[in-house]
Amino acid sequence: MTRTHLTFDLHATDGRARLGTIRTPRGDIRTPAFMPVGTAATVKAMLPGSVRETGADILLGNTYHLMLRPTAERIAALGGLHRFMNWDRPILTDSGGFQVMSLGALRKLDPDGVTFRSHIDGSKHRLTPARSMEIQALLGSDIVMAFDECPALPADRDRIAASMRLSMDWAQRSRDAFGDRPGHALFGIQQGGLEPDLREESAAALRDIGFDGYAIGGLAVGEGQEAMFACLDYAPDQLPEDRPRYLMGVGKPDDIVGAVARGVDMMDCVLPSRSGRTGQAFTRTGVVNIRNARHADDPRPLDEQCGCPACRGYSRAYLHHVSRAKEIIGSMLMTWHNLHYYQDLMTGMRDAIAGGTFASWQARFHADRAEGDIPLL
Repeated sequence: MTRTHLTFDLHATDGRARLGTIRTPRGDIRTPAFMPVGTAATVKAMLPGSVRETGADILLGNTYHLMLRPTAERIAALGGLHRFMNWDRPILTDSGGFQVMSLGALRKLDPDGVTFRSHIDGSKHRLTPARSMEIQALLGSDIVMAFDECPALPADRDRIAASMRLSMDWAQRSRDAFGDRPGHALFGIQQGGLEPDLREESAAALRDIGFDGYAIGGLAVGEGQEAMFACLDYAPDQLPEDRPRYLMGVGKPDDIVGAVARGVDMMDCVLPSRSGRTGQAFTRTGVVNIRNARHADDPRPLDEQCGCPACRGYSRAYLHHVSRAKEIIGSMLMTWHNLHYYQDLMTGMRDAIAGGTFASWQARFHADRAEGDIPLL
């Protein structure tokens, strides 16, 4: 039987950590899930099949970048984003709101949407809730994000409240414009900064509208980890228990573990791929900067326990060389390793939640990282 709607099965909890499965027509998404970011219809330095080999069940695409180049209309004419980028698994697309809000002087906000100039060629564009839904429909996204406004933190309470209420108005307009699209899901986005009552007001508005899943927006925008975790101590529980909870734009490995411990099901971040291209590797014992001179003669792999191609087939000395020489293979291998590490992290958490051992797994994770990089022999 062909599945026509997204469903979420919650299999187990351990403390506030949750183990589940998001079921879509294009395949299941195991949660907790990390979504690699394919901004412009590509996860940089990776083939789609290679991304899948790391264990990724879903990718994230970027509405803002794709609407500008090559345009959503062109992608639709070529068969949709999945065919265009040769990825047959689920794709989530953001709404474009965050990128537009980051344009500063290049954009103008009004109650109905945002008018902005392209960072590529200065051409003028407009995004509204309806236009964002139209673009994401043209792309063929499996999970569509409601259009919202996200102020950078810190910001004063009045600014955060006004932004949140505008986003809730846009959430309703997004819901209306999305309509009924079998096989596709719409997620609402909670806002409210670091204010518990504003977060609850936002969550109540979203619950009243009704969405297939719920995102926690407005974090990882400059507030710091301590403040983010303080918000996550209550924000996920303000959202429906029977729907996926998605923390947008997070993050470092310890951010992700802390978020899962607080009830988050989905995350995305450019960090593993961006760091790979700049010579940073995430390992079980912390971050390795492969361009440091200490790795020039080191025959060991990045991570003794890792099964990725970079660790199976290449030494730190080789990775040091190709990264310093800016050879393309350096970006490829380091990115592959980082994405593999992130998916291993998610697998470890899923197994721990299933076994009721998440607290001890989390303690081990922090203890291993506290030891620092693997010492030289």
